[in-house]
Amino acid sequence: MDKFDVRLALPGDWETIVDFNCRLAGETENMQLDPATVRAGVEALLSDPHKGRYFVACVGQEVVGQMMHTLEWSDWRNGNIWWLQSVFVAPEYRRQGVFRRLYQHLLDEAVADPHVVGLRLYVERENQQAHATYRGLGMREAGYFVMERFVSTEKPTG
Repeated sequence: MDKFDVRLALPGDWETIVDFNCRLAGETENMQLDPATVRAGVEALLSDPHKGRYFVACVGQEVVGQMMHTLEWSDWRNGNIWWLQSVFVAPEYRRQGVFRRLYQHLLDEAVADPHVVGLRLYVERENQQAHATYRGLGMREAGYFVMERFVSTEKPTG
């Protein structure tokens, strides 16, 4: 039996996921997120699988890592691309294979689903350790430069 079990996140995992997401933003982007907004976003995803899914790695009942994936439809490939997001491993469990187990779980699901054509993720330019980790799992640079524009920081109404 593996040291880490991976399962689909449950609604009761929201508190840990919110905590991990806030810590992730602080570590990777030196950004402080509003926990209430993050909670609303996490709960929205957990209650609507069309938005995406969280997977968690556990030691017993303790959640020690997480990974979310969302969907992008590719008309060029006639299939879904799964975007990896909100990847976080508790510091005391890093470098022990937690992310590798989460990634392999998602990759196995992607390979088994005939509608999935690929996996993608954003990674900070300066995070060389993450680059090496992702390359070691068979990922490569996609050649795209990401641009963005946020149109609202308000929660949609209605």
